[in-house]
Amino acid sequence: MLNTAMANGSGERRDENVLLAFQVITDTHVRADARHTYNVNLEKALQDIATHGTGSAGVMHVGDVTDHGFPEEFEEWKRIWSQHGDSLPPLYMTMGNHDVGLGNWEERSSRFLYETGTESIYHDHWIDGYHFIFLGTEEGLEIFCSLSEQQLAWLDAKLGENAAADRPVFLFLHQPLKNTVAGSYEEQKWYGVVQDAELRAVLARHPQTILFTGHTHWELQAPNNYFTRQGELPAMFNAASVAYLWTDEDKHKDGSQGYYVEVYKDHVSVRGRDFTRGEWIEAAKFRVDFPRK
Repeated sequence: MLNTAMANGSGERRDENVLLAFQVITDTHVRADARHTYNVNLEKALQDIATHGTGSAGVMHVGDVTDHGFPEEFEEWKRIWSQHGDSLPPLYMTMGNHDVGLGNWEERSSRFLYETGTESIYHDHWIDGYHFIFLGTEEGLEIFCSLSEQQLAWLDAKLGENAAADRPVFLFLHQPLKNTVAGSYEEQKWYGVVQDAELRAVLARHPQTILFTGHTHWELQAPNNYFTRQGELPAMFNAASVAYLWTDEDKHKDGSQGYYVEVYKDHVSVRGRDFTRGEWIEAAKFRVDFPRK
C-alpha cells in the first residue's frame, strides 16, 4: 500500500489515498537491431516508469513483446529491461500474436515462456490484495487468439475468487473483443478472440473486472479507448502501443503510449501517458467507479 504522497510525471503530488499503482504497456515489438525506433521507444518508456513510477506494484505487459518471436529479439528485450536494473517494478506478461503466431506454435510458445520467465500461458497473481489475471492464446494464429474451454473455465473461477463488488480485478489479454475499444470495431478489423461470445459470457458475470488489451495500436487521443456499458460487460481499455501508433484515419503514426493506473477506495484512475514526450494525454484520463453493477 502506498501511504505517502509521491511525485508523478506531471510534477504533481500523488494522492496519499492511492492503495495501489501500476503501469500498463503493450506492443513493444522489439527488433534485433538495438538502434531500431521500436527499441528506442521501449527504452524511453521504461525510463519514464523508472522516473515517475515510484511505488509501482508492477509493469503489466499485454503482449507482442517482440516483432517476430526470434531468439535475437528476446535477447534484445532482456538487454533493454536489464539496463534499468532495480529502478523498475516487477514485470508481468502475456503473449501476443507476433510473439507466437509466426511459425511452429510449440516452439514459439515455449520460447516465449522461457525467454520472458513467464510461468504459463495463462496465470494469475495477488498483488497487495488485488487480483491480476493474464490470459493467452493456445494456438499459433496469425492475428487472433484462441482460448480453450479449460482456460475460460479457469478464468470464470479465478474472477470469482474472493470476489467483492467494490474491489476491482485486473485482467490482461492481447486481443480485444469485437466492437469494444478503439481499433476493435468491425470496419477497423483489429479485434481478435475466436471465442468472442464465450469470453463475453464469462465477463458478464464479473462486473468488477477491468480488462486491458493491446493489438490495435490505436492512439490514446482517439475516441472509444475506454469501453463502459454497466449492466452488460465490465470496463475495458485499449492500451495503445509502445512501438508505434495507429489512427482513426487508418494511418501509421510515430509515437509511444501506455497507462499509469492508480487504485483508490471507491474508484480506479487510468491515465494515458505519452512516453516520447514525457507528458500526460489530456484526452485519456478515465475514472472507473466502484462498486459496479
